[in-house]
Amino acid sequence: MKNPMYRLALVATVASTFLLNVPLFASETDDRIESAAKETYVFKTYLQDDNIKMQSKDGLVTLTGTVSEESHKSLAGETVAGLPGVKRVDNMLVEKDGSPAAKSDAWLIAKVKTTLLFHSNVNAIGTEVLAENGTITLRGEATSVAQKDLTTEYAMDVEGVTKVNNEMTVENAATKTDNSAMTKKADTMEEAIDDISITALVKGTLLNHRSTSALKTTVNTENGVVTLGGNATNAAAKDLAGKFASDVRGVKKVVNNMSVE
Repeated sequence: MKNPMYRLALVATVASTFLLNVPLFASETDDRIESAAKETYVFKTYLQDDNIKMQSKDGLVTLTGTVSEESHKSLAGETVAGLPGVKRVDNMLVEKDGSPAAKSDAWLIAKVKTTLLFHSNVNAIGTEVLAENGTITLRGEATSVAQKDLTTEYAMDVEGVTKVNNEMTVENAATKTDNSAMTKKADTMEEAIDDISITALVKGTLLNHRSTSALKTTVNTENGVVTLGGNATNAAAKDLAGKFASDVRGVKKVVNNMSVE
């Protein structure tokens, strides 16, 4: 039978090894969280110009720094919250100095542009957005009347917008054919969007739209398929949530499991 002192020493050695490995494991997980966040589509595309600092300790992530607009703060928080190993996010991001005041014309312009940018069936980059006392004016070129109307609908559903004047022109048939081929090619080459980013974008979209901002909606994404849960105040609100989510970049399909209160 082995000496009791030997067994005690062996137990102490195993215990000390375990205690040493726990912080190491936690540190590796924290490092993975920080690096994974920077590799998401959201951080590389929408937040690349923001000054976001991230620190993770045992899965508790603190975000500090500045963002260009309020929607970027929530977008960063939602993206990080969806990463494996994250237990909680303390979002301390602030808008940088000189950011427009809430409900001002400059604020509305930024809000409308962000809303359009999240959606795939409108030409956000090619749409000029102007604002005056709550009235939004849209200019640029749409590929079809349907796209022009959809741009109006999305802009009108932004909080603070009272009216939309859509002065966009519709491409002629020849230009439309050429651009359709270019668009199809561009879509084929488009960078894959990760599920974590899709979830964050869908949540951001529903929050940006006036008709869905107050809904208690849960969002889960797997291989581009988005499942909506939670409660809607009526059937129309449920349908709108599904419609807005389905037009978010990267979404392949929406399963709307929201219940109507």
